[in-house]
Amino acid sequence: MQGQENTSAERGATEHDALERVLSTERLTTYVSWAAGDKTRALQLYALNTALSEALYTPLQMLEVALRNRFHTTLSAAHGPFWFNAADFLKVGHQVEQLQKAKELLREQGKPLEPGRIVAALTFGFWTALLNTVYEDVWRTTLYRAMQPEARDEKGRGLNRKSLTRPLTPLRELRNRVAHHEPILEWNLPKHHTNILRITNWLSPAAASWTQAQSRFPSVYPPQPIVLGKSHE
Repeated sequence: MQGQENTSAERGATEHDALERVLSTERLTTYVSWAAGDKTRALQLYALNTALSEALYTPLQMLEVALRNRFHTTLSAAHGPFWFNAADFLKVGHQVEQLQKAKELLREQGKPLEPGRIVAALTFGFWTALLNTVYEDVWRTTLYRAMQPEARDEKGRGLNRKSLTRPLTPLRELRNRVAHHEPILEWNLPKHHTNILRITNWLSPAAASWTQAQSRFPSVYPPQPIVLGKSHE
C-alpha cells in the first residue's frame, strides 16, 4: 500500500513538473500552496478551478449581455441611441477612453459607427460604472427603468443603485479572473452564482430562466465546500 502511494505521488510530481514547464511556475504556485505542497492534489485543484471557471462562463456572459442591452435600451429611450455622445454624460475617465477606443477600432475596420456596434465593443466595466455614485441622478431619473418593476432584493425591498453595485463589484472582478484563467477557488462561488441569477432576473426573467436551465455550475461545484484558508467573499 505504501509503495502504491509513493508511486502515485511520484507520478503526480512528474505530471506536475511537465505541466509546470507549459503553464509556468507562477501559475501553479497558488495551487501547490493550497495543497500544502502535494503536487497531485495541486493538479486536482487546478482542474477543479478550470471546470468551475468554465461552468461560470455562461451565467457571467448572460449577465453581461443582459446588463449591457437593458442599460442601452433604457438610456436610448430617454436620450436617443447615441446617448453616450451627449456632452458631459459620461463622468468616469475610463468610460470616455473606452468609448474613444471603440470608435477608433470600428474606423480602422472600416465599419460604420452605429450604436449597436459601439455598444458591443464596450466592456463590462463600462456598464457597471454607470452605477457609480456620480450617476445617482441618472439612476433615479432613468436607469432604474432597466430593472423589472416587480424586482426586489434578497430582503424583499425595492431596488436602488446600491442593490446592484454591492453584488456587481465583486462579480466584475470574478468575471475578469475567469476570463484571464486566474484562481477562483477561494471565492464564495455559490453566493456569486446566486447573485448572477438574481441580477439577471431583475433585468430579464426570461434570460434568468434560460441561464438557470443552462448553467452547469450546480453540478460541477463539489457537494462539500472547498476549504482553502481564508475565503474571498
